[in-house]
Amino acid sequence: MLAVDLAGDAVKAKNGAMVAYDGRMTFKKMTGGGEGLRGMVTRRLTGEQMTVMEVKGQGTCYFADRASEINLVRLQGEKLFVEASNLLCTEAALHTGTTFTGLRGASQGNGLFTTTVEGHGQAALTSDGPAVVLRVTKQYPLQVDPGAYIAHTGQLKQHFQSGVNFRTFLGEGSGEAFQIRFEGEGLVYVQPSERNTVGGEV
Repeated sequence: MLAVDLAGDAVKAKNGAMVAYDGRMTFKKMTGGGEGLRGMVTRRLTGEQMTVMEVKGQGTCYFADRASEINLVRLQGEKLFVEASNLLCTEAALHTGTTFTGLRGASQGNGLFTTTVEGHGQAALTSDGPAVVLRVTKQYPLQVDPGAYIAHTGQLKQHFQSGVNFRTFLGEGSGEAFQIRFEGEGLVYVQPSERNTVGGEV
């Protein structure tokens, strides 16, 4: 559970994520994932689903989502790419948007677009188990199961490729599966669990 202390300021959170609060709070539903009318139209066209509310007031507000692990990411002007289902809340100063992901998003059942968070402040991400942050360098690219991917930052290029499913080595599957290959310089956030994906075994 995430406790956020507010002193007249505001946060943006996933609609329905508030589980308790003390003090005086106001809740306002925001259209288009907090991006206004243009964002609402964009999200309807892209299929990226994210309903956001603004929480403002004096006191402490508590957020949670299905008992998921919560991971705080501090942004200092860079852009965070994150699955909408894994974004719990952000500081009000952070700007959210959408960007094209192509086959990676389709493989996860999340559509062809994903959510971006940019600016200075903190964002809270959820994961099924404690998230692991993996560094990608030019010398060491990274392959990730689409179902374990949460988010990434940095100057990274993504390639969608087929390869041996990680579960094959455990005797739980057979054949090939899709993976995401990250190249460049940056950080990738993964969870120690796999969501059900469209791009599983073929």
